[in-house]
Amino acid sequence: MIEFLFLALVAAGLGWLLRRKHRRRVAAGSPAGIPGMARTPAGGGRWRSGRLYADGGAARWQPGRGPAVSLAGARATAVRAPSVREGLSINPGSRIVACDLEGGGTMEIAVMPLDLRELLEAVPEATGRPEPPQRPEPTG
Repeated sequence: MIEFLFLALVAAGLGWLLRRKHRRRVAAGSPAGIPGMARTPAGGGRWRSGRLYADGGAARWQPGRGPAVSLAGARATAVRAPSVREGLSINPGSRIVACDLEGGGTMEIAVMPLDLRELLEAVPEATGRPEPPQRPEPTG
């Protein structure tokens, strides 16, 4: 009986500490930028973690280490799910956006599905892509 009382007190103490830590994190706000992973050139190289910043209208990719990559003039050409092999190094639930850089290079950026819309706003989609076929509306 004493053991159960002791375990209940420990659980209550841990709950209080975790709740306090969570409240501090929420009060601090979320960090700026979109977290994700990228590789240059597309289809080769290693996935590197970093953040995409879209402040001031000029998007840039800031890796965890190394210089930032400017995405000014970059266009998103495709959005796809990761392959099984890619899913081993990045989150398998993420989405990969292939980008053509203005200088002629290519880059792939992997973000979580909830961040995909924000990424596509920062890096606009290329024009001239075929639109997916529309369903005909039922008449009647």
